[in-house]
Amino acid sequence: MNSTKDLLHQILDPNISIDERALLRCRLAKQFEEVGNYEAARDAMGDLWSGIGADPKIDGLDQQVTAEVLLRTGTLTGWIGSTKQIESAQETAKNLLSQSIALFESLDDRKKVAEAQTEIAVCYKREGALDEARVLFAEALTRLDDGDADLKAVTLLRSAVLEQMANRLNDALHILTTAAPLFEPSSNHTLKGRFHNEFAVVLEDLGAIENRSDYVDRALIEYAAASFHFEQAGHARYQACVENNLGFLFGTIRKFVESHEHLDRAQALFTHLNDNVHLAQVEETRARVMLAEGAVAKAEKIAKSAVRMLEKGGEQSLLAEALTTHGIALARLGNQTQARAVFERAIAIAEQAGDLESAGLAALTLFEQLADQLSDDDICEILERAHELLKNTRNAATRNRLTESTYQALSLIHTFRPNWDTFSLEQTLHRHQARYIRMALQDAGGVISQAARLLGLRGHTNLLYMLKTHKNVRSIVARTTPAGPEAELDKAATRAPVEVETQKTGTIRILHVEDDPTVGELVQEMAQGEGWQLKQYVEGNAALEELASDADYDLLVVDYELPGVNGLELIRHVRSMFHRRYLPIVMMSGRLEEATAREAGADAFLRKPQDIGSLIETINRLLDPDAT
Repeated sequence: MNSTKDLLHQILDPNISIDERALLRCRLAKQFEEVGNYEAARDAMGDLWSGIGADPKIDGLDQQVTAEVLLRTGTLTGWIGSTKQIESAQETAKNLLSQSIALFESLDDRKKVAEAQTEIAVCYKREGALDEARVLFAEALTRLDDGDADLKAVTLLRSAVLEQMANRLNDALHILTTAAPLFEPSSNHTLKGRFHNEFAVVLEDLGAIENRSDYVDRALIEYAAASFHFEQAGHARYQACVENNLGFLFGTIRKFVESHEHLDRAQALFTHLNDNVHLAQVEETRARVMLAEGAVAKAEKIAKSAVRMLEKGGEQSLLAEALTTHGIALARLGNQTQARAVFERAIAIAEQAGDLESAGLAALTLFEQLADQLSDDDICEILERAHELLKNTRNAATRNRLTESTYQALSLIHTFRPNWDTFSLEQTLHRHQARYIRMALQDAGGVISQAARLLGLRGHTNLLYMLKTHKNVRSIVARTTPAGPEAELDKAATRAPVEVETQKTGTIRILHVEDDPTVGELVQEMAQGEGWQLKQYVEGNAALEELASDADYDLLVVDYELPGVNGLELIRHVRSMFHRRYLPIVMMSGRLEEATAREAGADAFLRKPQDIGSLIETINRLLDPDAT
């Protein structure tokens, strides 16, 4: 890459053509852009572009050069519009980038099409339109090959950031782990710094959700690596982002002095850079830290300041997050009416931006902070709204919050005092569970698959397993279901799920995860002999993606030692999935201890290779315990 000085010298050469000069200006602008100096990048474009709101001057330029100018001005419009919170800047950026894509496509320049697609995807991400951004990143990746290592790395990194924003953290971690080999040989310090920073963010979030202190420790190491590479690159803006992230992380582990030190550094850097959107993010982070400290009044003022800063631009998802933090502070100060209005505004803004996760979290937080002040109708309406908005969430902590809020709502709506001498929380929860199962069965006319859909369960095997394994649920359903279709259904439910499934489909569906081809072939032969449908994966991450989908399985057989996510991690992930929590699981291993497998969530354990012959018997026992 030419130095800045060399590029400036070449641009001033009177003997070069207008096309050559325009390309040199684009290259210089991109260099400034990569270190976060967007104003210098705009100046580097010279008389080609005077800034946001002005059309680039492309008359007389070659088609390829015109496409380059449109790409560069579109990218800069997005970045400058974001940092300065300029209204409609993202829409303008998308229009310029779309024009560049059309020209690059006509020139059959697949790499440049992919580059422009990643930039336009970032614009959609800023607006909260995550699905649109996800599609564009995927399309860009299909155009790239191993020879496009840096651009492929950038696209994967931005995809990981998107999934992290959507709280699909395991997806983000999988993308980063897969992409890591692309970053190691790179000499681009900015790119490597961004990779380490995003890795740290994902580890930090997962550490909080899964209570993994080792993830938090690793996140601190990744942040340090990010800071080093950004310093080497001279990228003050990204250094400031790392400082903000460190401030938040130290706040979560209650090291408040260190937290404020890092936030002070971030604030100073962003102030120097005149980056209002990131200044607002620092303010929102500081408000969260102060809420954790108990300094609620200060937190409210700071969060309100962040909201005002973000109201001036188009970063709607960030605005929704800041409003939610402001709402928490107002609620804790006792300003319930104002807090509710702020929460409702956060929900509406996030929904309009297409960021359903943020909208759902705002609704859930509204209930958590104001539950005691809400009427029964409001409680039901708000929680139904939160459940609907978050129905596709893959964040285990969010799902736990939804469950806890539901139980809290039951205690608020049903205000009678129980007999504490005989009270059992487990029986109470099962009784409520059974009540809704009974209603679903009645409304479904006794059809299990339909009842499962009404309950939001993916696949009727889960409902059958609940009826079979939870005695309280089954007995209450049996006592309260009148004779007729429901009584016949309950009778069917006391038989093995495999019998009912065979009547419905004639096939038992099993997912087998094993990287040893010999074992895989053996299990395949056994399944064929039993007439079972077997799908096999040799890698843990791919199996995890399959299990996260709506694909219907009756049982999982998993090896311990796998490429990617190992068997224990896979089981733990499966047990955190609402639609897989009752899925029978068989763990096979030649090294692992049975107690460890069962602690992770396995229903049965077989030692390899001596116990493989017991697999058919074990599967039949798990699917039909009454038959043994």
